Amino acid sequence: HVQLVESGGGSAQAGGSLSLSCAASKNAYSSGCSIWFRQAPGKELEGIAAIGPEAGVTLYADSAKGRFTIPYDNAKNTMTLQMNKLKPEDTGMYYCAVGPTHCLFGDPWFSKSRYFYWGQGTQVTVS
Repeated sequence: HVQLVESGGGSAQAGGSLSLSCAASKNAYSSGCSIWFRQAPGKELEGIAAIGPEAGVTLYADSAKGRFTIPYDNAKNTMTLQMNKLKPEDTGMYYCAVGPTHCLFGDPWFSKSRYFYWGQGTQVTVS
């Protein structure tokens, strides 16, 4: 069983930056697909950014492209979401999740049904 713990949420001004981290109880990022979801107030869960087990496999929602990045971590114990040029519409609860199927195979990478393990969420508020 994999446990995921997010940290790093908080408040920021529009145009600012925040970095979120998701620590795994074991080597959860060495295979499959790992993702950050966002639940904005009154909106459905949205896949923001995902990363595969090898360098070079990163996927971003249009809303995140050019602003958010997932640095590749060789140690594969922590997944980070670096958020720059924040906008008020980035406000929401952010969840990390992992699933066994590689990001490039199976259901679309942003489909929540492919992820088995989830963190508890961390709140991000942009004003």
